[in-house]
Amino acid sequence: MQVPAHFEYERATSVQHALALLAKYGPESRVLAGGHSLIPMMKLRLAQPETLVDINDLAELAYLTVADGELRIGALTRHAELLGSAVAGQHFPILHDAERRIADPIVRNRGTVGGSLCQADPSEDLSAVFAAVRATMVIEGGSGTRTVPERAFHLGPYETVVAPDEMLTEIRVPILPGGGGSAYVKVDRRAGDWPVGAAGAALWLDGDTITEAGIGLAAVGAAHFSAAEAEDFLRGAPATDESFVAAGRIAAEHCSPVSDQRGPADYKRHLAAELTVRALRRALGRAHARRREA
Repeated sequence: MQVPAHFEYERATSVQHALALLAKYGPESRVLAGGHSLIPMMKLRLAQPETLVDINDLAELAYLTVADGELRIGALTRHAELLGSAVAGQHFPILHDAERRIADPIVRNRGTVGGSLCQADPSEDLSAVFAAVRATMVIEGGSGTRTVPERAFHLGPYETVVAPDEMLTEIRVPILPGGGGSAYVKVDRRAGDWPVGAAGAALWLDGDTITEAGIGLAAVGAAHFSAAEAEDFLRGAPATDESFVAAGRIAAEHCSPVSDQRGPADYKRHLAAELTVRALRRALGRAHARRREA
């Protein structure tokens, strides 16, 4: 039977209490939220924290709201809560697309948005989604609060900019004028599995011209989960299938996928191109639907 190494356990009663505990126990302490990634890693001895700081009582970090032109998501918001949020779906249907494909209802009821982002798995769905919509991460620590663009949040596989004595507390997504459309598409081996490849897209239009574009990619070796070169190509381009195919090709050219049990690198590069096109097409359709409803 696989069991974790010995660890101490503390239950935080507030954000400030959690930060004090992290500062007290130092770099070998870890935050426990949903635990669906951390606990299995502890059982395999891939992670051996000396102390777990449980933040599940921090209701102050579980919320979804719109304020100052942003969708704001508390880091302790459960996947199921994000999936069930009409406000989130209204502004960013890409969030619902992704949440429907994350794991299963048991995991979605317990797993948290912030925990998924901080796990920093290269195949993480929400990392690609929040890259596409250019989210900002709010991080709190003993020295105060700082904000970091999502595209600078991940330093590499399983590593983020969050220091040992800090916590991710909120995700902010700017609601750009004019509506727009967004979508997320994914290829996986079975329902709820990690993606073999996935792409998210967000588009804003002026007539039939793309004024702003965001593309997020997961599991295909995209730097910072994004396709910046393809976005640059789309900005100012006509919203046509020809533009989308070219953007998909550019996105794939700048990916560095690796061969593993989910598939060879060449196949993943093909997926990067094809899924980018599919996500852009769906995002465009939703942008047009919003325009008709306005």
